[in-house]
Amino acid sequence: MALEGIETQGETVKIISWNVNGIRATYKKGLMDFVRSEKPDIFCVQETKAHIDQVEEEAKKLGWNHSYWSSAVKKGYSGVATFTNDEPKHVQFHFNDIPEYESEGRIVMTDHGPFDLYNIYFPNGGSGIERHNFKQKFLKDLNHHLKEKLATGRQVVVVGDYNVAHEAIDVHDPIRLSKESGFLPEERAWFDDFLDLGFIDTFRYLKSSEAKRYSWWDMRTFARVSNKGWRIDYICISKGLEKNLVSADILDQVQGSDHCPVVANFEF
Repeated sequence: MALEGIETQGETVKIISWNVNGIRATYKKGLMDFVRSEKPDIFCVQETKAHIDQVEEEAKKLGWNHSYWSSAVKKGYSGVATFTNDEPKHVQFHFNDIPEYESEGRIVMTDHGPFDLYNIYFPNGGSGIERHNFKQKFLKDLNHHLKEKLATGRQVVVVGDYNVAHEAIDVHDPIRLSKESGFLPEERAWFDDFLDLGFIDTFRYLKSSEAKRYSWWDMRTFARVSNKGWRIDYICISKGLEKNLVSADILDQVQGSDHCPVVANFEF
């Protein structure tokens, strides 16, 4: 992958995003085997629950030339990391200069030439009204930022654990879950607004009617066994990248976390 020259014909880019629910734990469960098998050009992980100096030496870059970690001030909490062989033109760990988001290790933004890649671990609002309000503010602030970014003409890829399921087809029990954080009416409305900014949900765009395809299952209720899941992990792209999109899928057979990876392939 050499994105510096977008004029190069037939350049393929494979992006995988995965909430690993603790990179140290997933590393011990065979994370290296997964990345060697799948060989993504860019690998984005969420919920690392670690600072880079806390992980095994091999896990710091997982075989890539470059890795960019945003870790929470609070140890063992949140955190995202982006792995790539080509050095980005620019890297930042916040949007709109809001320090609370950076201190929770919520985002790594990398400029890959043809697109800016946002690797985001969206807040979970399920622990009480304070976190619910924090999440709603995050969602609103992100849309405001992305609207301004798109207005500059840049193409954008937003990957990660959104902690929001968009449509009824994206959860196993839409009626009951409509009162739970992650599938509340205001959160689904936010997703509508997000797409209306000019984004495409790559999986649903290519597989509009594919049901019972989820990316997260509650471990406490052994929900993965019965596939009572939620689709809350996404790779969304701005519409200018629609022509470059080749495929998208959910790697729901991959174990190692309560989430599974999602993937999209592009050609430039």
